Amino acid sequence: MLKKVLIANRGEIALRILRACREMGIATVAVHSEADRESLHVKLADESVCIGPAPSPQSYLNIPALISAAEVTGADAIHPGYGFLAENANFAEQVEKSGFIFIGPKADTIRLMGDKVSAKHAMIEAGVPCVPGSEGALSDDPAEILKTADKVGFPVIIKASGGGGGRGMRVVEKKEDLIKAVEMTKAEAEAAFGNPMVYMERFLQRPRHVEIQVLADEHGNAIYLGERDCSMQRRHQKIIEEAPAPFITPEERAKIGQSCADACKRIGYRGAGTFEFLYEDGEFFFIEMNTRVQVEHPITELVTGVDIVQEQLRVAAGLPLQYRQEDIVLKGHAFECRINAEDPYTFIPSPGLIESCHLPGGLGVRVDSHIYQGYKIPPNYDSLIGKICVHGKTRELAVAKMRVAMDELAVNGIKTNAPLHRDLFRDEGFIKGGVSIHYLEHWLAERKERLAKEKA
Repeated sequence: MLKKVLIANRGEIALRILRACREMGIATVAVHSEADRESLHVKLADESVCIGPAPSPQSYLNIPALISAAEVTGADAIHPGYGFLAENANFAEQVEKSGFIFIGPKADTIRLMGDKVSAKHAMIEAGVPCVPGSEGALSDDPAEILKTADKVGFPVIIKASGGGGGRGMRVVEKKEDLIKAVEMTKAEAEAAFGNPMVYMERFLQRPRHVEIQVLADEHGNAIYLGERDCSMQRRHQKIIEEAPAPFITPEERAKIGQSCADACKRIGYRGAGTFEFLYEDGEFFFIEMNTRVQVEHPITELVTGVDIVQEQLRVAAGLPLQYRQEDIVLKGHAFECRINAEDPYTFIPSPGLIESCHLPGGLGVRVDSHIYQGYKIPPNYDSLIGKICVHGKTRELAVAKMRVAMDELAVNGIKTNAPLHRDLFRDEGFIKGGVSIHYLEHWLAERKERLAKEKA
């Protein structure tokens, strides 16, 4: 087993990894920027190292500083968490070349699945269903682009090959707008990702976002841990997630889950990962793979009983998975609400001092958060300050638990999006389940229009 792990991240995920390590008797090293000196995981770690000033490029994205911290503390492995360098193949490669274990997939696997064109090719070869679209990157020939669009069928969506997080995408409804849209997306992709390649897919009208959690080791074992529905999104950013996904049959789950596990074996995957799909009319269409632990992993842990982070640590140490597929049984229903330091309806960030806070509790309630009374949320990073998760025997009971949990949550001194969650867990459409990825955007637009009329 690993002896000492350096946690190359911050916030709630750094604390989550630290707790998993402590339960396994693994020593921890917390790295932090000057802005995060008072963060909870820094206080609880066995050792801590300041790796630079507040800006991410000078601290959490500073590869030499991270590797130096591992060297001076005698760590034998580095866990990247999510975000920052978690899916950076160059970082994974440098970690391994420096003599440390990277807790995640091999660099070549990250490169393969990080490029959406090569990832789609790999999934087609592995038999994973994909959205109809271009065979690889679009050419520069307008005639070829128009020909591809006619074959795929309008509306289409143009996506940056190296994109992510909802960036580098453009929907095209009409043929006459296509060429200009492709050119604009290429320019944006070059500027944002340093890669001008784009590809085309059919734009599904009312899809849901359903993802499959997988675990794989270096001994040829791979399993799937069911699915999560992440359709409640704003600008492609997830707000609420649930597991299992409503209205997915056991047969559908087994078929798509096994295809993902088989794909892991085919590409030599190692560690935890997530296959993301659009789901419409009973069909799954692969869109990308996240080669890391997901923000929403706790709800899968709640319905399966599997500690995903501890399995990452075991696999990184060279041990086989503790579970076989027949061991995985989904029990009950779980929700996760992402709590952000932001205005609940304008979404303007709200960093600052937490004057007081009360986090919910009770049977079936899990809180992953690094905040505490007197903690000052820095303005330099993502606004996520915690995750409220609940687990109940049925979806209806889980909805009721989340209502109680969100009503109990109190964070004073800053704004949070808790009021938005309270409203959504009383919304009739969401409570019925099975909403599309466009539901929340429409809900917010209707709310804004209604309030404007009331003021008038």
